[in-house]
Amino acid sequence: MTARLELDGELTIPWAAEQHERVLRFLGEGPDLELSLAGVTDMDTTGLQLLLLARQEARRRDVRLRLTGHSPAVRDVLALAWLDSDLEAVS
Repeated sequence: MTARLELDGELTIPWAAEQHERVLRFLGEGPDLELSLAGVTDMDTTGLQLLLLARQEARRRDVRLRLTGHSPAVRDVLALAWLDSDLEAVS
């Protein structure tokens, strides 16, 4: 069964620590996880770092992690960083 976490609101510097802790706890629920980004309203490079960390940590823990429902804010940052195809679906 796939566990799912929905991130919403901002993935920006002021909220980084809170979101970081949520994502790390969520990675402990694996082996098959889905991280929904549909509710993300704003994202900066701190949010990008969080997604890259989640990918790295999932791999380290041998957890399958899929990012789904990329909001326009997420798509914009991923495209600017040339990571849109790289982080479209993480496993």
